[in-house]
Amino acid sequence: MSGKRGLVRGAARPAAVAAVIAIGVTGCTSMSGGDSGASAPTVTRTVTVTKVVTSTAPAPTARTSAPASVSTLPKATVAHAQELLAKLPVKGRAPKTGYDRKEFGVRWSDDVTVQLGHNGCDTRNDILRRDLTDRTLKPNTHGCVVLTGVLVDPYTRTRITFQRGVGTSNAIQIDHVVALSDAWQKGAQQLTPERRQDLANDPRNLLAVSGSANAQKRDGDAATWLPKNKSYRCTYVAKQVAVKADYHLWVTKAEKEAMARVLSNCS
Repeated sequence: MSGKRGLVRGAARPAAVAAVIAIGVTGCTSMSGGDSGASAPTVTRTVTVTKVVTSTAPAPTARTSAPASVSTLPKATVAHAQELLAKLPVKGRAPKTGYDRKEFGVRWSDDVTVQLGHNGCDTRNDILRRDLTDRTLKPNTHGCVVLTGVLVDPYTRTRITFQRGVGTSNAIQIDHVVALSDAWQKGAQQLTPERRQDLANDPRNLLAVSGSANAQKRDGDAATWLPKNKSYRCTYVAKQVAVKADYHLWVTKAEKEAMARVLSNCS
């Protein structure tokens, strides 16, 4: 079912990010099991989900803002995404034979060469710290483990309160924008194990999102699933294009047409 900090041990290394990513692969399954650093605390609160009303929604902070609207997506970013899309190979979906989540390495591994790798925190908590506001962190975890926070879900634009624990963490899941299963059937089988682990933990391909929206997406590509929040679709597709280009993945004909259609309405 997709973010990062003075409290984190080992400062995150800056990384060159494509212009497309500056605006901001089974589908991603439940991600709550990936929390690391300490056992889950006893949960006494419930998860609440309320609809964000534009006129009363709190002002976004400088660290985490509400999803960008179509009208504010830079034209240069859209043009770059269209250029990348035009260069992506178009092929049919390969068989899913041999796919297993383990083919993409240890879940939420910090042992990667992408941004935030080797910073001392697992990837799931890296993304929660990046995407949530009003966070509280568990003591004695080097500023890694997120206990509570608030997310304005980019996929549904609902406001979700996060409480770490069994039965509550699933309300917010970490989505692979390009689903790992989709990537496996479109070129990732040919990547090295190390490169696949990078793909599964690359912050550019990860978003903290509503657990229910993540479950609906599953391993869908742009031809079969797009965010309910239409104002985020340009950003979403641009991120998919950039990730597929960087990891040398291909797209199907229907997928490319869907991506081109979304990008054509972005500026």
